[in-house]
Amino acid sequence: MTTPTDPLEPPDRPRPGRKLGPITDNASSTHRAWLVPMRDTYLASGLTLNALSDRIRFAKSKLSELLRGVGLYPRWEVVFLIAAELGMPNWPLYRLWRQAAFEAQRSGEWVERCTDHTTLTAADTAPPMNHRAFRELTESDYLLYAQVFLDDEERDTAVSDTYDILWLSWNDALTSTDTRRYAWTALRDTVMARTPHRDGRPELGPAAFDTLALRSLTDPADDMDQVPELVQLFTVISHLTGRQFDVMVLRRLCGFTPEAVSALVGASLATVRSDERHATRFVRDVLDTPPSTEGTAP
Repeated sequence: MTTPTDPLEPPDRPRPGRKLGPITDNASSTHRAWLVPMRDTYLASGLTLNALSDRIRFAKSKLSELLRGVGLYPRWEVVFLIAAELGMPNWPLYRLWRQAAFEAQRSGEWVERCTDHTTLTAADTAPPMNHRAFRELTESDYLLYAQVFLDDEERDTAVSDTYDILWLSWNDALTSTDTRRYAWTALRDTVMARTPHRDGRPELGPAAFDTLALRSLTDPADDMDQVPELVQLFTVISHLTGRQFDVMVLRRLCGFTPEAVSALVGASLATVRSDERHATRFVRDVLDTPPSTEGTAP
């Protein structure tokens, strides 16, 4: 008769280490654009900080700081080594890292010096074929959405960053419940991070001069009459949250059909129509409410 024993742990199984802390609140949106996918890839890899530190020969404490966005902005050589160890495509990572470096007040000389001893892999300069196909299908619509909030240069940068972020996490996008919804979330987060906010809400007022509603008017006098009403409408819309906000922007400002909105954001047509009904009711209720006269003279 044999005595049962506890199963032995496989010798190559990494032992759990200290849990990686959250990203610091001081990290900018452009810094987070590449740091979040890198952290996600690291956490999914099953590696500990000790193991990753040993592989890239970089101090564990400094590695922890880098993955939390703490301290000085990291040099590309180290980011490159981590990406290579984690199997991340380095071309989109480099573009996002470089952009964030400039926003962190790093000079062009510093950026160039950081890349002297690294080589971007040629195979990484082109995204997967299905990623390219997805971009061809969605880019023009993404640009229309971003245009509502940003000027031309910021709009183009936000959309380009979105596709780089998606490239870095493309496997996650493909295995998610809905790739379109996953991608839309990435776009929305990227655009909103660059959008001016007031009282915690995105500003839509500047878009009053570049919407389908205003461009459809032919009489310049009518244009001026409509501006205050449009600005008021946009202010009310900015109070909406989540998908209702997006649906109203896409439907009322970008001119999309319900079917097109459904395909773009990855929500069912019934859900889009329901969101629009609730959002429209909210907007009408607010606009139909007379302004408060409290505190005014009789």
